[in-house]
Amino acid sequence: MATAIPAVDPAAYFEWLLRMGDNTLILGHRVSEWCGHSPVLEEDIALANTALDLIGQTQFWLGLAGEIEGRGRTADNLAYLRDAAAFRNVLLVERPNGDFGKTLMRQFLFDAYHLEMLRALVSSSDPRVAEIAGKALKEVSYHFERSADLVIRLGDGTEESHRRMQKALDELWPYTGEMFLDDSADEAVAEAGIAPLPSALKAAWDKSVADVLVEATLVRPEGTYQHKGGKRGVHTEHLGYILADMQFLQRAYPNSVW
Repeated sequence: MATAIPAVDPAAYFEWLLRMGDNTLILGHRVSEWCGHSPVLEEDIALANTALDLIGQTQFWLGLAGEIEGRGRTADNLAYLRDAAAFRNVLLVERPNGDFGKTLMRQFLFDAYHLEMLRALVSSSDPRVAEIAGKALKEVSYHFERSADLVIRLGDGTEESHRRMQKALDELWPYTGEMFLDDSADEAVAEAGIAPLPSALKAAWDKSVADVLVEATLVRPEGTYQHKGGKRGVHTEHLGYILADMQFLQRAYPNSVW
């Protein structure tokens, strides 16, 4: 017997799936930039594995997005043949790596959100989404455990490591508010029972982040911030640089096969 698929506006669903896939794609690429450059070999391997996990999740999200769109575009097409203005990732994930501490703080802040989203998605009314979330949840649970542990160790470490982690937190905090903004696409998929409203995840995110920051002896920035770009704000020049690197081969040699 065929599994029932929830009724939802395809355009809104496609938009939501792009957001899920673009977040993991862009963060996965950013993290992969550390390959061969990490401070120690163990971290080099760990970051490479994290990047691979995120790119693997992208394959599922963008693959389903192409199916919902119904125009014959594959996950590869959506990843490599869109320009920056068509990407729907939050600005946090495209922020430059900076030093090792900033990379870890960016990962931690997103992991805490990603984990709550996937926990909710395993009960999605669309069994395809629930299946993807179930696979990704195991990986992201480890991502969060690892990034939280390292934020604590470095935050509550030496004077220098503490300073760098606090600086990273202060710089990245303004970009966290975007993750919890709701718009019409979010409302459509939430009404269909496919995914929660982003705003519904904020309380759990606040608690998990606060608990880690206390252990890390880091001071949470004052106020609730939202990047001036608003929901899926105008991309900075950073995404253009990422895409120039990530999409070069496909754009230079279209439809290449190996």
